[in-house]
Amino acid sequence: MPSLNLTHLHGKRAVLIDLDGTLLDTAPELVASVNALLVSRGLEALPETRVRNLIGKGVAHLVTGALQLSMHAAPDAQTIAQAIEQFNAIYLRFNGTQAQLYPEALTGLTALREAGLKTACVTNKPSAFTLPLLQAVHCFDQFDAVVCGDEVTNKKPAPDALWLACKRLSVLPNEAVMVGDSANDALAARAAGCVILLVPYGYREGAQVHEIDADGIVSSLLHAATLIGAKS
Repeated sequence: MPSLNLTHLHGKRAVLIDLDGTLLDTAPELVASVNALLVSRGLEALPETRVRNLIGKGVAHLVTGALQLSMHAAPDAQTIAQAIEQFNAIYLRFNGTQAQLYPEALTGLTALREAGLKTACVTNKPSAFTLPLLQAVHCFDQFDAVVCGDEVTNKKPAPDALWLACKRLSVLPNEAVMVGDSANDALAARAAGCVILLVPYGYREGAQVHEIDADGIVSSLLHAATLIGAKS
């Protein structure tokens, strides 16, 4: 991990922000939903730390990983499909009930807008969960655009969602900074041609933040806003 190079931030016009693990700590309600699914299927619930390590690559990855850990075997395709459908119904009840904005997240969003930067939330989470969740934590109106996982053919770490966000914001990818928490975000940003900053908290499947190829680490969204706003 290189030290933060502020020259990478010159002339940026937009900031793309990951949802789970960057803007919001959604682990408590995701853990509750996963374990409700497992118990309903006669399986053993999982410790929070094990579920947290599955967060970030979408519902299919989360559910498949949880099933495999609890079953101690690889689930078949039919089991996975049925479990995903069941999980979605369960998660609708939990979505937005326990999620918390990370410290300085809301002030960071405000600072970005005050600096004249466009903002987009870019997530692998489906629209049916993302939009009500952003409304529940009272920050939906802080974004100029929202791109969800079901709006693109390929989710992060593919660049598709970031390109769509840039299109909606009317900026070029090299005019945007991605702020995320994981290798998923870093790989997507690299592929899209965006600068990538990582926060030290969030969900990284057990990896350490300094192990991920990024342009720098920021302590919070407010820290990112202060740096990007000063160079825009």
